[in-house]
Amino acid sequence: MVQIYCKNTKTVKNVAEGTPLLDIVDSFEFERPYPIVSAKVNNVSQGLKYRVYQSRDVEFVDLRDGSGMRAYCRSLCFLLVKAVRDALPGYRLYIEHPISGGYYCNLRKPDRKVVSQEEVDAVKERMQEIIRKDLPFHRHELQTEEAIKIFADRGMDDKVKLFSTSQEVYSDYYTLGETVDYYYGCLVPSASFLQIWDLVKYENGLILRLPDHNHPDRLAPAMEQPRTFEVFAEYLRWNVIMGLSNVGDLNKACQDGHATELIQVSEALQERKIVKIAEEIEKRYNDPENPLKIVLITGPSSSGKTTFCNRLSVQLKACGLHPLSLSTDDYFVNRVETPKLPNGMYDFDHFDTVDHAMLESDMLKVLAGERIDIPEYDFVTGKREYKGKSFKLTKGSIILIEGIHALNPLLLPSVEDKYKYRIFINTLTSVSLDNHNTIPPTDTRLLRRIMRDYTKGYFSAMETIRQWPSVCEGEEKWIRPYQETADTMFNSSYLIEFAVLRTRAEQILSTVPKNKAEYAEAHRLMHFLHYFVPVDDRQIPFTSLLREFLGPNV
Repeated sequence: MVQIYCKNTKTVKNVAEGTPLLDIVDSFEFERPYPIVSAKVNNVSQGLKYRVYQSRDVEFVDLRDGSGMRAYCRSLCFLLVKAVRDALPGYRLYIEHPISGGYYCNLRKPDRKVVSQEEVDAVKERMQEIIRKDLPFHRHELQTEEAIKIFADRGMDDKVKLFSTSQEVYSDYYTLGETVDYYYGCLVPSASFLQIWDLVKYENGLILRLPDHNHPDRLAPAMEQPRTFEVFAEYLRWNVIMGLSNVGDLNKACQDGHATELIQVSEALQERKIVKIAEEIEKRYNDPENPLKIVLITGPSSSGKTTFCNRLSVQLKACGLHPLSLSTDDYFVNRVETPKLPNGMYDFDHFDTVDHAMLESDMLKVLAGERIDIPEYDFVTGKREYKGKSFKLTKGSIILIEGIHALNPLLLPSVEDKYKYRIFINTLTSVSLDNHNTIPPTDTRLLRRIMRDYTKGYFSAMETIRQWPSVCEGEEKWIRPYQETADTMFNSSYLIEFAVLRTRAEQILSTVPKNKAEYAEAHRLMHFLHYFVPVDDRQIPFTSLLREFLGPNV
């Protein structure tokens, strides 16, 4: 017998060695508003088929937990892959990126025509049939060389490339019926666990709609995101041109000595986009009918707003303009006036954290030709102070306002839109592990934030991981609703980013104690980074956007 400590109930039970978690969960009684889909065993995510051979701490999770949602989504992707192969033989499915409450999928037909509604319906019906039959997901582990042969025999070159560059002795893969595939994490036990989803035609492909994280019994809200979709498409086109469709391609290029070239290309692509934005701003500035005066710049945490603003300022100067920069943080209310969360902690993401009335008043004065004093917020004292910074518009002057609320229409409602140009920055990861495993953009930003906080001495890796869910909740409430209102979007994702971050990120993540709940996320990120061939971060130029998170070039 082995001892199981259930974190959900804070109680202990003895079970027979080798008992799967699926058979253990019902022996513990606790509130389950939503179905249990996976578990954390000693703070490491595991599937419910995981067998216990030693005493363990176990926490059972549903879709409200990030690890549970990831297990569900991976399983749903495999279900879609099998349904396509069963219903539409000869078609190739590429699960490309998250959008509009789901994953955008490119379904390539043998005749290269656009997917039809009838074909989408056929795939959807096959998915429902597999769920009704409750086909089980099975995990298999074997030597990596044998796994490569299995995928090579099935023409799955993306998996062959990934496994060939993994440097692992043993690897695993999954089966659903006779269909073979690979997923970088645990799945649910069987197809009947997958009850909340939908499949809809979208653009030239389809969207696999996912459950809502906060309300797992319903679908995530669908949002029209044409600008976001185009940014993803733009970077995917560049990847195809460069022959880098997945991480296997990227690893091979790095192993062949092309890492420096990839860094240079990534920098050039970003600078090209910034130049284009600067030229558009200059054009609008000189338009007598739309005399642009204010550039509003926002993006979620760790998207690279600070470095982007600096590089945009340089390009605006090259266009003959004189940028005047400020942050909405400068207009924070005094800390004692900051709104609070239900738990009594300060809500620094709340819109009313900014004294938007004062900011609007100052901007109206500037546009009227007056000189104004600009405050600076002291994060140590929690108070606004005036230290001699002032603004007055002169010929060629243009104001850059950066902050998480910059695109909120309530920030400067009395300033006419003709004076504004809106920029949204995000990290829309453009490369995937393989054809069926996307890389969530939030993973890019989380890794960046962990590294920046640790390097600058703000927070430990454990503290940053602990804060991250509330950061994401604030973004969903205060930033995401306005991203499609932007005049342009800038993707700060770096083609070779994870390879560059890997070595230093692994060192920082390894500081999270294994006996802490945050270790589950640290372990997942370390496992994920292991897919990338490491690249020396000293090759990253000091002007690079990545330097904001890597720290100085040492």
